[in-house]
Amino acid sequence: MPRSVERKEHPLSMRLPKADIAVIDRAAALRGRSRTDFVRDAAVRAAEEVLMETAPIRMSPAGFKAFMAALSGPATPVPEMIELFQRAAPWETDGSDTGS
Repeated sequence: MPRSVERKEHPLSMRLPKADIAVIDRAAALRGRSRTDFVRDAAVRAAEEVLMETAPIRMSPAGFKAFMAALSGPATPVPEMIELFQRAAPWETDGSDTGS
């Protein structure tokens, strides 16, 4: 008796304007992906972001107290960030500095 195999893939159909398909195809080609793979990955990534935004964060009362204490305390400077913000932006330099 043949065994019934549960189908693992489910079709999803969309109607899109040619301009949208062209953008998707161009981006997929740049990533070396098929249109289907590119769209599936983008859709799943977007769905995961929405779910993460709405997921409740649970912690113990002690953990919450420590979290609030960290937020309420004074800010601690990060030397690497200070140095980064003191650098000139690439568009603010003339490009003649070779760094040597």
